[in-house]
This record gives sequence, C-alpha cells and structure tokens, in this order.
Amino acid sequence: MTPPSEQAGRIEALVRSADPDAVWAAGSADTVHTGLPDGAADTPHDVGGLAAVLALWPVLGSLVTCGELTLHTPVSAYTADAAAGLPAGTTAHHLLTHADGPHALAALTRLAEHLAGSPPAAYAAARIWRPLGMTGTRPVGATLHAPLSDLARFLRHLLSTADHPIPRAWTAESLRIRTGELTPARGLLWHPAPAGVWTHHPADGAGPALWVSPRHGRWAALLPGAGRTPAGSLRTAFREAVFGATTAL
Repeated sequence: MTPPSEQAGRIEALVRSADPDAVWAAGSADTVHTGLPDGAADTPHDVGGLAAVLALWPVLGSLVTCGELTLHTPVSAYTADAAAGLPAGTTAHHLLTHADGPHALAALTRLAEHLAGSPPAAYAAARIWRPLGMTGTRPVGATLHAPLSDLARFLRHLLSTADHPIPRAWTAESLRIRTGELTPARGLLWHPAPAGVWTHHPADGAGPALWVSPRHGRWAALLPGAGRTPAGSLRTAFREAVFGATTAL
C-alpha cells in the first residue's frame, strides 16, 4: 500500500508536469495534503469560477433548511425579478440541476438575494465562511478570491460529521442524482464523476475545480496557473490519482 506522503508526491509530480503554476490540495475530513511550501496555502487566488458553490450553494441550503425556500415551488412565487425570462413554473430545483449557463445562475443569485436580504457573498461571509474559519475568502471586484487553505476548510467540512454552518442534510441531498434518467445527470450544483465522486467547476471547463466523495471520505481542489486552462486530461488524471488510490490521503 502506498504511504500518503508518497502518494502526495506522485500527485505533485503529475500536476507539475502538466501545469507548473497550478496548485492543489487533497485530503479527508481530518487531513490536508498539498504540494505547496509552508505558508503558500494562504496566498489568495482568483476562484470566481467557484463562486456558485462557495457562496450561492450554501446560502440556498441555509434558506431551504430554515424553510424560507422550497425547491419545487415556482421561483415566481418568491420574486418576479428572479423569474424574469424563465419559462413559467421554473423552480429552484430546475435551476440548480441545469445551472450550466449564466442565466440560471443569475436567476438563483437574484432569488437568494431576495430571500436572504443581502448578496449571497455577504450572507456567506457572515453565516458560512467566518464560522468555518475561511477568513481569507472575500469578493474582490467582480470576482471571488480565496486561498487554497480556505478551499480545504470548506471541503473538509462537507465530509465532517461535526455540526457546522452547511447543513449535512443539504450536502447529502445535493450529492445525489436529482435528474432521474435524464442526461446529463446532475445533483444540486454538483456533477457526478466516476466511482462515487462529485465535482464542481465552471460550465466552460476553464478555471478551478473541486471534488468531494463521501463514499471515499476524500476531497480535492485544483487551481490552474494564472491564464491557463487545465486540460481535461489533467483533471481526469488528478481525480483518479486522488480518489483511485488504495491509501487515503
């Protein structure tokens, strides 16, 4: 069996050979492994491509948990502004399972802002990020910045059994197929990957990506170097290296 330190070294070599400027982290609810030197994991990165899952997704989960939002109620019942341009009867569930385009995300953002009384990032900062210790995550202009260490905190808590601001029931409901036999299969803002792994990344395939697997008890994050788009082959190889190994990181 491969020792975790040796496995992390192999992952680092894999990533570095494809994108010398990329950064990554992987681990379990209790562990974090990265190829970065000490302290570098706290350097902020542009993670605007992950704003939907870092800010919008947990805010919607909080609204569902407290009864402010019902996923199968038409969006128009909450606010005409969020429903503008949507087919009649469109629900938050429709949008969450088909959020590959900017229109769906924009509608979800308007819905969340209406129900929460503040922009999703502001709500998430107060109710989600700070309680999780994600002190380096913040909006910067029109994007979102976060250090790799904060992404690790976020993903670790999705696997944790401890109480935290992201309801465990919301995570469980999101990480299962919500589209029946329709293709492509979708969860709630998370997409299924092989072997019980779930992923979130920008719809255009560019930018950062996150993975989490309750089945494996592991998570992973990959941020490409500035100005680079990670090839699908790197993402696939990275995911298989993290979740296909016989020894957990």
